Amino acid sequence: MATCAEIAADPASGKIRVVRAVTAFECGAILNPDHLKNQIEGAIVQGLGGALFEAIEFKNGRIQNAAFSAYRVPRFSDTPDLETVLVNRPDLAPIGAGETPIIAIAPAVAAAIFQATGVRARSLPMAASGVKV
Repeated sequence: MATCAEIAADPASGKIRVVRAVTAFECGAILNPDHLKNQIEGAIVQGLGGALFEAIEFKNGRIQNAAFSAYRVPRFSDTPDLETVLVNRPDLAPIGAGETPIIAIAPAVAAAIFQATGVRARSLPMAASGVKV
């Protein structure tokens, strides 16, 4: 599998937004392309949470965002345009998709940030409310 991300950077505010993510995925013979595409795209959105927002915040040894309402996860407005390329290999046995696609979005976003700004984002989440560059 491979994922590439496209971002929009706002030099005035220093924030970025992921505007597009393209993922190619090969897992042998594809039995149900619609379900596979849903699995991949769900993993990408979930991965964006860990890459950009999700963090437990502490102050004086206490959790500050223990309620679900205070814990930042991806919202519909955070979801980029998603393109999914399914590589069907009918010559191979189907091996399933699982959550494999979740691993590639954070490095793709970090690479896009570097390409656009020259800044290396090396820790996650890259920012609790969006990346500042």
